[in-house]
Amino acid sequence: MTIRETAATGILSEHHLRLMAKRGELPGIYSGTRFKVNYPLLVEKLNRDSMEVNAANA
Repeated sequence: MTIRETAATGILSEHHLRLMAKRGELPGIYSGTRFKVNYPLLVEKLNRDSMEVNAANA
């Protein structure tokens, strides 16, 4: 999925996804000039990060 397609799912904004890609935090690869997001890995990463934050706050 492209960044725009991923943003259309409502998981994160297009702006935030682009910032993550620029910082190397978005799972995926460049195909030419387009970044292809590995959506299943992104969901897994967000779930894992969410669990870590919840554990730290407990």
